[in-house]
Amino acid sequence: METLGPLRASLGFLDSPASFRGTRNNGADEDPLSVELGSLVSCKPREFAHPTFAIPNIANPVEFLKHQTSVDAKNRIKIQHGTTTLAFKFNHGVIVAVDSRATGGSYVASQTVKKVIEINPYLLGTMAGGAADCSYWERELGRRCRIYELNNKERISVAAASKLLANMVYAYKGMGLSMGTMVTGWDKTGPQLYYVDNDGMRLKSDLFSVGSGSTYAYGVLDAGYRPDLSVPEAIDLAKRSIVYATYRDAYSGGYVSVYHVKEEGWEFMGRTDVNDLIYQYQAEPKPSLA
Repeated sequence: METLGPLRASLGFLDSPASFRGTRNNGADEDPLSVELGSLVSCKPREFAHPTFAIPNIANPVEFLKHQTSVDAKNRIKIQHGTTTLAFKFNHGVIVAVDSRATGGSYVASQTVKKVIEINPYLLGTMAGGAADCSYWERELGRRCRIYELNNKERISVAAASKLLANMVYAYKGMGLSMGTMVTGWDKTGPQLYYVDNDGMRLKSDLFSVGSGSTYAYGVLDAGYRPDLSVPEAIDLAKRSIVYATYRDAYSGGYVSVYHVKEEGWEFMGRTDVNDLIYQYQAEPKPSLA
């Protein structure tokens, strides 16, 4: 039992993380990270505390990053990304479709990235921008949605979930986050679709396409979208939009994955190689323009 004495003493920092610093000199030389950690632990309720991260020890992090990414910077930081994601509402729910290519400039890092994050059985989020940013913040959103459900004995609405995400990332506006995500699902009000970006902007609509290939996807979507599409027609439209976007956009490619959000929850509808689909579509007879 005597061996447990030092162990008990050494765990005291769990109750007071700031004690690592020992005696403070009136705050003159406080470690910013220790201060952030201490404030996070003291937040009540703790489960809803915003995640905090160490930021550069400079006067204005936003202006610092703006300068480092400007064209005039000596060693410019160029954040490169590309993708094609889309989602649209119709009479039978919401269709979500994404490609699977991850790139760093002209380098294709992966062809099998899962760009739909399954927040819970009724909520989906898409990834466009920085993969790490989208993945982290949407998984954090999933944690908060689960806590809400446990506390309130009901599922969170899509509107509230998207607002949570917008509020979280707004705290880091201008600090280098790269995220353009769609949050969609089915709640008491029916199917809902929202767009949230890294500046905390939040939009509601019936149709969105996000990413470097979105302009090509919009061309196909605008030509074929109708609210009264059948489920097979909606799935085919989503696939065609992604496939033709990957054909024109070098930063999109790989596989097209499709989800259908229904009242009973979302359903994964399949994953198909875009190379197989583009040959299939090109072999089909073209409609006359006359």
